[in-house]
Amino acid sequence: MTHDRSWLTLVLVIVMLAAIPSAPALAQTRFVFANESPYDTMDPHAAFDVGRVAVRLNLYDGLYRWLDNPPKLEPWLAESHTVSPDGLTYTFKLRRGAKFHDAAEITAEDVRYSADRILALKKGAAALLSTMIAPGATKALDRHTVQFTLTKPAAIFLAVVPEVHVVNAALLKKHEKDGDWGAAWLTSNEAGSGSYTLTRYDPAVGFIAKRFAGHFMPWGQKYIDEIEFRTVKEDNTRVLGMIKGDYQGTGGYLPNDQVKRLREAPNVKIVEQESMRIKMFQINNQRPPLNDVHVRRAISYAFDYDGFNKDILGGSVERNPVPIPNNMWGVPRDVKGYTYDIDKAKAELALAKVKVDRPLTIGYLQGFSQTEQAATVMANGLRKVGLDTKLTSEVWPTMVERMKKPETSPDLVVYWISTYYADPNNWIGEMFHSGQWGTFKASSFYKNPKVDDLLDTALKSTDRKVREKAYQDAARIVVDEAAGVWIYNTKYFGPWAKNLEGIRFSPIGNGQEVRWVYYAR
Repeated sequence: MTHDRSWLTLVLVIVMLAAIPSAPALAQTRFVFANESPYDTMDPHAAFDVGRVAVRLNLYDGLYRWLDNPPKLEPWLAESHTVSPDGLTYTFKLRRGAKFHDAAEITAEDVRYSADRILALKKGAAALLSTMIAPGATKALDRHTVQFTLTKPAAIFLAVVPEVHVVNAALLKKHEKDGDWGAAWLTSNEAGSGSYTLTRYDPAVGFIAKRFAGHFMPWGQKYIDEIEFRTVKEDNTRVLGMIKGDYQGTGGYLPNDQVKRLREAPNVKIVEQESMRIKMFQINNQRPPLNDVHVRRAISYAFDYDGFNKDILGGSVERNPVPIPNNMWGVPRDVKGYTYDIDKAKAELALAKVKVDRPLTIGYLQGFSQTEQAATVMANGLRKVGLDTKLTSEVWPTMVERMKKPETSPDLVVYWISTYYADPNNWIGEMFHSGQWGTFKASSFYKNPKVDDLLDTALKSTDRKVREKAYQDAARIVVDEAAGVWIYNTKYFGPWAKNLEGIRFSPIGNGQEVRWVYYAR
């Protein structure tokens, strides 16, 4: 009987405890970034742009990483590297004990697999890396040593090594279907080792990730527990969200009037940095009548540079008349570029061997109001020259796909060429070498054998003076042939919640790496 009563008492205690509300979990720090363009993929090897850079910076790691401003290349998954005397062999020693999110150790085999996967998928950074390394040329010498053998000396190889984002080879092989390198699965999942690990992804909304406590890089005493990168296309919505505190960060390239609103908001601060982000119109050089240099020069004279840079943008940017940022070595200082001159535009048009007998399509990006403003300014100028235009817009990932082929790319597209690595090749080399066709950067579809030779010379040489002269000479030709329309070099005005500290801006990534950030109170 006593035993039965004890049992009944125990049951009653358990029932009563279950009825007590559980104590709330400790409040976690959260950070929401409102992004202008959509996150249509989580695959770090499928995209090579700033619009989706948060995936690569926060969920993945590379052997080296660009940090701070001016950008410096720092060891990351690699502890060190050596280069052979002929400049063809790069050998990297990996950190021991670095883990993927599933706790598997990161090995040289994962790096080898990642390099070959990029080349096989032919997306993202593949167009750049394929000019330097061949499939199968990367070897895992032992568990912690990986070796890249280049097809030819490439002065920029180390600078682009951070774009080899290392994926978990064993995990992807598990999810491979029909030899797709796990591409279908990785579009909406992740296989990384980065500071944050994916918890939710919706291509219509964005992604959420939680802090990876086991990351090899030690965490500070304060950090953000959960991050969300959300697609919010309208400038006004993003700015209002910052003012209300719904978002703690957004893109640092807003229209001047919106930056002014944010400066006046009590809970927002603007982080100002010198960037290396050129705004330009790519001209489709392969499509008649734009394959005539005089038509392209007429277009270059038809844009009101001062009206756009000084009046619309309030002088917050600097005119950049060439396809290399003013603050990067390799710029030909003697080239002044084109000015707004309708008479010169008409004179150039009169010299053209072809007639412009159709409207020119001008593409701009949805969610980036400044591109629409620039497209409108260009259309107004061309109208004064006597040319009809038709404006067309797409979200960034869709426009990227259109710009890969001369048949589908608009006649002109206005967008930015951001910094992926700090070398002139990031701009002029990837935009105007004919070997780069098929990438969004090279949507001018420009081809000049002399320019190709100069850009090849700059890539092969390790002599800075030789490289500098080659880039300057190439830039002079490209500007003379009006292969594009270069508008300005950007200043970054990054809106962040006022109580955020630890923000480390770098032109590579535009400050979107969150692992350093924390709330001051």
